[in-house]
Amino acid sequence: MDIDVSLSCEGVDWKAVSDTLKSVNMAFYEPEIHRKAFEASHTTVFAYHESKLIGFGRAISDGTYQAAIYDCAVREEFQGKGIGKIIMNSLLSELSHCNIVLYASPGKEGFYQSLGFRKMKTGMAYFQKNDVMRRLGFIE
Repeated sequence: MDIDVSLSCEGVDWKAVSDTLKSVNMAFYEPEIHRKAFEASHTTVFAYHESKLIGFGRAISDGTYQAAIYDCAVREEFQGKGIGKIIMNSLLSELSHCNIVLYASPGKEGFYQSLGFRKMKTGMAYFQKNDVMRRLGFIE
């Protein structure tokens, strides 16, 4: 399968970003909100197959020693084909000098562990919708 990777937000179908996040049960917003978030990010990665957006991810960072990865998702019909690994490796290569944190969707921790991530003992979160995040299994 041919996958094209872009680090640019130019020409991205933001509705597809929102729809993908929704379809894989991740937090999603209106397309314009995602556009703002991705454009304000330090690093973005978009994966395309036959010119169709099939996955993406982004990182915020100080560019020096700290980064956080967000919104990594692959359309369900393309999962299990190594696309998530391509996206993550692209992000990691751009942030190789940084400590990196992320929170995984429940059940996806093993994927991130295979890339070298380890569970944190002191991770804390302050969510706008604690009740929803508790129901989804993100917090106690």
